Amino acid sequence: MPTPQNKLAESLAILKKLQDKGMIAIHTKNMTRTHRERLIKSQFIKEVMKGWYVPAQPGAPNGESTAWYASFWGFCADYLESRFHDQWCLSPEHSLRIHSGNWNVPGQLLIRTPKGGNKPKSLLHETSIMDVRLELPDRNDMTIKENLRIMTLPASLISCVPGYYSNNVIEARTALSMVSDASQILHKLFKGGHSTIAGRLAGAFRNIGKNIIADNIIEAMRSAGYTITENDPFKEKPAIHFSDNERSPYVNRIRMYWADMRDIVLKNFPRVPSVRQDTDDYLKHVDDTYIIDAYHSLSIEGYRVSEALIERVRAGSWDPETSHQDKEYANALVARGYWQAFQAVKKSLKKILDKNSPGTVVNNDHSVWYRELFAPGVNAGLIAASDLAGYRDQPVYIRKSRHVPPRYEAVRDLMPAFFSLLNNEEDPAVRVVLGHFFFVYIHPYTDGNGRMARFLMNIMLASGGYPWTVIPLETRNEYMAALEEASVNKNIKPFSKFLAACVRRDTQV
Repeated sequence: MPTPQNKLAESLAILKKLQDKGMIAIHTKNMTRTHRERLIKSQFIKEVMKGWYVPAQPGAPNGESTAWYASFWGFCADYLESRFHDQWCLSPEHSLRIHSGNWNVPGQLLIRTPKGGNKPKSLLHETSIMDVRLELPDRNDMTIKENLRIMTLPASLISCVPGYYSNNVIEARTALSMVSDASQILHKLFKGGHSTIAGRLAGAFRNIGKNIIADNIIEAMRSAGYTITENDPFKEKPAIHFSDNERSPYVNRIRMYWADMRDIVLKNFPRVPSVRQDTDDYLKHVDDTYIIDAYHSLSIEGYRVSEALIERVRAGSWDPETSHQDKEYANALVARGYWQAFQAVKKSLKKILDKNSPGTVVNNDHSVWYRELFAPGVNAGLIAASDLAGYRDQPVYIRKSRHVPPRYEAVRDLMPAFFSLLNNEEDPAVRVVLGHFFFVYIHPYTDGNGRMARFLMNIMLASGGYPWTVIPLETRNEYMAALEEASVNKNIKPFSKFLAACVRRDTQV
């Protein structure tokens, strides 16, 4: 007679077959009621709406949103394809978000379909889908990306509502920067007789410095007999120059974010100290801070470490070769990695205190910090050395966050751009706040990004004469909420004020 374990194994095998087919949205028709109820009871699947489920993580706390945010886009693609077949596509506004590299989970996803009900369908964690009853664009004006049916870039720019440009400045300018020639737009403008839209697009292209494209649109439309009035849909000129050689939407996005955010940082962060600490005294203070720094930084990441364990690892009285049965083994490996990385960071710190360029030092040295952070895991055979060879080569998701880090293919373009911004930034306060924020925003590694960002933050604090600063475990919720606000809503003010308060506290110690 089959045991409960064998029955569950049978149900899990069914679930695996569906996942192996790339299926994320699971409909009641995809498995029998017996298998479905068994998987629900054991928490391997979770109901999204009536008749629809997604794989889940057994034992996850109530309210845990990570698995849902990680599966959101895949679920929507599967659900919409099952419901509408090929008779749907994302709205032009949401299509532009995808084209511009913004994969953050929206509160409500808007789609077009002739079969739409014009009513929102509630999903998990306050997300929803709104299927609007509208005719689809021409087949040539649609494309598929990550199984999502979206409008092409030219069709999206022409079809989006006029207010999109002023309400979504970063995404609109990013999308415009991806257009290399007016011919990508003109055939659509001619076909629809879009004289008003042509004037708006010409103004938008001129706003970001693409004057040739703007002129070509105006001249071509006028030569065809249309009356064109150029109209800039943006309220202000951009703070950056858009290079014709830079096609990456991800790079242009962070360059614009950096330019927009820096003044907010300067308004909310304490000024550079007028008196700088002696280099030897600063390094001694950093050494004295180590145990507290390690405890709070590792605890923020969810590791169970004590100051006693950190001291034991630092003193070398814990031997990874003979401690495999130690109940603290995994945590001790992490603590040892933090100690080794800390030593590498101090070497970088010494270079910066000796007046070397902080951006250049971090660019050159951060890979060493990362390797040291995980070297004990490699030595213990738990991590392959090849995993530490460079930036991530797979998607990552941040626990409980609606922010979806850029695709791993984009990281190779983003990190050089990030270090260029860091290197060219003159104000240390901006390097502190935006250095930390953009490092975790990009999430260049599969693990350790928070620890690396805090190391970077402190290196930049030192470059400006600020004290080495510990982010306390008891402020974790405020810390994560401020990062989430910056990542999802691009509001850097809470994070600036949070770090400023931490720095002021440690200045008084």
